[in-house]
Amino acid sequence: MKKIALNLGILAAAFSNAQSIKTNIDLVNVKDDKVAVTMEFPKMKSGDVKFHFPKTVPGTYSVDDYGRFIEGIKFLDNKGKELAFTKVNDNTYSLKNAQALSKITYLVNDSFDEENETEKHKAVFSPSGTDIEAGKIFMINTHGFVGYIDNMQDFPYQLVIQKPTDFYGTTALVDQDKSEATDTFTLANYAKLTDSPLMYSKPDYISFNAGGMDLVLGVYSPTGKYKAADFKENLEKMVVAQKKFLGDMNTNKKYAIMLYLAGTEGPQIKGFGALEHHESTSVVLHEMMPKEAIDESIVDVVSHEFFHTVNPLKTHSEEIHYFNYADPKMSQHLWMYEGGTEYFANLFQIQEGLITKDQFLQRISDKIKNSKSYNDTMPFTEMSKNILLDQYKDQYRNVYEKGTLLTMCLDIELRKLSNGEMGYRDMIRKLSQRFGENKPFKDDKLIDELVTITGFPQVKDFYNKYISGSQPTPYAEYLNMVGVEINKQDTPPIFWMIKDPNQTGYNEKNNTFVFDENSALSPFAKSIGFKITDEVLALDGKTINIQNVQEFINYSKTIKDGQNVTVTVLRKNGDKTDKIDLKGKAVLDKITIETLQFKANPTAAEQKLQSQWLTGKK
Repeated sequence: MKKIALNLGILAAAFSNAQSIKTNIDLVNVKDDKVAVTMEFPKMKSGDVKFHFPKTVPGTYSVDDYGRFIEGIKFLDNKGKELAFTKVNDNTYSLKNAQALSKITYLVNDSFDEENETEKHKAVFSPSGTDIEAGKIFMINTHGFVGYIDNMQDFPYQLVIQKPTDFYGTTALVDQDKSEATDTFTLANYAKLTDSPLMYSKPDYISFNAGGMDLVLGVYSPTGKYKAADFKENLEKMVVAQKKFLGDMNTNKKYAIMLYLAGTEGPQIKGFGALEHHESTSVVLHEMMPKEAIDESIVDVVSHEFFHTVNPLKTHSEEIHYFNYADPKMSQHLWMYEGGTEYFANLFQIQEGLITKDQFLQRISDKIKNSKSYNDTMPFTEMSKNILLDQYKDQYRNVYEKGTLLTMCLDIELRKLSNGEMGYRDMIRKLSQRFGENKPFKDDKLIDELVTITGFPQVKDFYNKYISGSQPTPYAEYLNMVGVEINKQDTPPIFWMIKDPNQTGYNEKNNTFVFDENSALSPFAKSIGFKITDEVLALDGKTINIQNVQEFINYSKTIKDGQNVTVTVLRKNGDKTDKIDLKGKAVLDKITIETLQFKANPTAAEQKLQSQWLTGKK
């Protein structure tokens, strides 16, 4: 029996390799920051085929058109003769005589080096992007390197990475060869391939077991300021707490974290954060951050991505399960996929003792404040379903603000209905048991499923009012149920470009203040024609020195209402940047600050519900 089984296994493996798509990524012979990719295909059955690169990928919710980073593409037969093709758009190529197709070759440019945003394309969010720096670092989000042919997405991929012998690849994948010059991986299909990022650099990694899960952390720190071992203690504490919080909802036996720390030199990073995968996450943070800040980001950002292993990676609708990379159809349920995940990333910290009650309340307060920068009456399901369209994409970041708050209120609602026996986490556990990685639910039937698994028709009322409806969520009402009240306090009038000065960022390349595009402009900024994309270079001739930035801030605080003011800004104008003076009279803006606090004398019912909410205990 053993001999027969072994022979059958060999035959099966040989058949699988014959039918696989062999993809070679060459990290050795890199020229002009371009990597050569070769894809070899089994015999084509169809005469007409289309070859695609992704328009978008799961977890990004933006149109990135990864095909625009490809050049020099060639379609070849088994004798090396080029086949004619038509380029349909940035991502798609059409062949009429595909029976002869044997191989596709092309060069990949990295998204990190993309210099200019256009009307059509925003810069690719760095954690979902690609970086090619020969001798230093290769950030390989595989969706940026490898394409697919229609109707062949379910073919296995054999991925071969040619690498410098002194480089190490951080990944959750298992290398199947012993060569120092190549790494070989086998992926079941294209979805598994794009679910498997890799980061190659000089070895700096740690591996350990935490909470029964094998974990590897690879770090790229361009100046060597940080080592992977610096973050082990914090990371281990976090993972153990997460595994305890999730219980049987998480079944991961391994997980890989690729931590890319961006330096002051090199490519300009387009967004810090992370992108989730089933067994790994790619993370981009700034090397200038103090270690304490990186530790905090690892807890907040990486934990968010790890919680995605439950939702939507393993519990999701058909839109995600059968994801169409070329023409994606989006789900209605970002409130759950992103909002619920962000809620978990904060809730587990209070329930597992990583933060205090007051710190947790401050986070909720910040999210209430931040959510006010968005359209509070836009149905979340409508926004989610249409998030790739221009008129909706500016609302996306509200999934981390209002989306979190929606799930918080639903958590409190469930606990009140069940006398503390059931919360949001329990509901998601039941949903994951009813469905799973290989059994998607129908997008428009989710609320019916939630009513079924909870047994509470009131859940549908909540959903219809606040998630699919246009009613603003009554946060004060729900927080009052758990013994929390909102205090309002007016601040002295201030002068600045945006309503909340704390949302100001800094561009170290230009020595300018910059602002998130979702920040609300102040009355003064509106009066002088300031644009949210403008970068503040100087105020009344006083330039910004980050080493002594307090002097600049102190000067801004001396400005009186009606005073003549000149703001010098850098403004993008197509491919160039103009330096412009904006002049006007200062308008000081009064801000009302809302803070949350626990009631001094909550009722017994409020105190009980609060305890169940913050501890997760029944």
